[in-house]
Amino acid sequence: MFVSLLSVSEFFPTPFEALISTLPPSYSVMMSSSQQADASVANATSTPSAALEAVLVQSTPMPEGALEVRGYDFNKGINYSELFNSYLRTGFQATSIGQAAEEVNRMLNWRLSDEAINLDESPEYQDPTTRAQTKCKIFLGYTSNLVSSGIREHIRFLAQHSLIDVIVTSAGGVEEDIIKCLGPTYLGKFDLRGEDLRKKGLNRIGNLLVPNDNYCKFEDWVMPVLDQMVKEQKEDGVVWTPSKIIHRLGKVIDNPDSIYYWAYKNNIPVYCPALTDGSLGDMIYFHSYKNPGLIIDIAGDIRAVNNEAVFAKKTGVIILGGGVVKHHICNANLMRNGADYAVYINTGQEFDGSDAGARPDEAISWGKIRMTAEPVKVYADASIVFPILVAETFAKRFHEKGGR
Repeated sequence: MFVSLLSVSEFFPTPFEALISTLPPSYSVMMSSSQQADASVANATSTPSAALEAVLVQSTPMPEGALEVRGYDFNKGINYSELFNSYLRTGFQATSIGQAAEEVNRMLNWRLSDEAINLDESPEYQDPTTRAQTKCKIFLGYTSNLVSSGIREHIRFLAQHSLIDVIVTSAGGVEEDIIKCLGPTYLGKFDLRGEDLRKKGLNRIGNLLVPNDNYCKFEDWVMPVLDQMVKEQKEDGVVWTPSKIIHRLGKVIDNPDSIYYWAYKNNIPVYCPALTDGSLGDMIYFHSYKNPGLIIDIAGDIRAVNNEAVFAKKTGVIILGGGVVKHHICNANLMRNGADYAVYINTGQEFDGSDAGARPDEAISWGKIRMTAEPVKVYADASIVFPILVAETFAKRFHEKGGR
């Protein structure tokens, strides 16, 4: 049974509002229709001040030059260069791609003549012509899966035209390039069953398929190369480092589709600290029983790759993926107190403390990227992002200059 508000006041002389405040939340009191109407009007005309303060916080003025978010307008037609230019203003990882392109262009634009002359510099680097010709040294690092994919052709373009200065990759990043000169890699599917593929002699790399016969062809091709290297080591005293081995492989393959053919032709050093971690390591293993004695000097290469950074006037790093490739480049740049420019492209996350997923800011804490740098990380599959990055930087400049 409900009691009206008037009947309540007859029995309780205490002010009604005070009484109501003492009731438990579950206790219901029915107001008259006129009182409900009065309450509704009051609520409609007086918004709670706390809500106003929470929602309508006053904005501070945006800084001068702040970019307005605005995507590409396809009413203008299809212009891929303009589309990619719009990434910078699109937001999320599209903006990171745009920032990465700006960072790479800063690497490409820099000349020593942009800097004031240091009185401690050698006379060579005080010469205006030399200063105008001294560029940023660009390190490119990538994992083997990218060479297995069509990204190989973009890397080959960079090596073919000497658009990068130093390469660091994994064993698979070397052998997959050579193997593709001997037999193709095919498109498959991610969900093909491993058991079925194994029975058919097909190896799956993501949604790519490599016939096992390709590795047999690689064995037939590389064994004579290893024989010759053992011969030169024993007879001529040649000391083989991983970079010298890759240089020789590029020379012998003699195929313009190959990254390492062009690295050989243009004398671009290729460092691979984990040279034995792949099919190439398998071949070295088998060869050690057929013709033992090959010695590979990794100490020579750590000195060489570190010196690439130490004696550079400026360095820029572009790293696709993570693992040993990423760290090898960063650690070399530690020797000069950090790279001046940096772009990472990978899908790694930092929550597990891995170097692969670490953001550039972590490298700054180690002195692997300079504190004055403006590094960029793009959280994305490099097979999507790297072609856009090359198109908006290296390739655009190359073709604007008439292929020079």
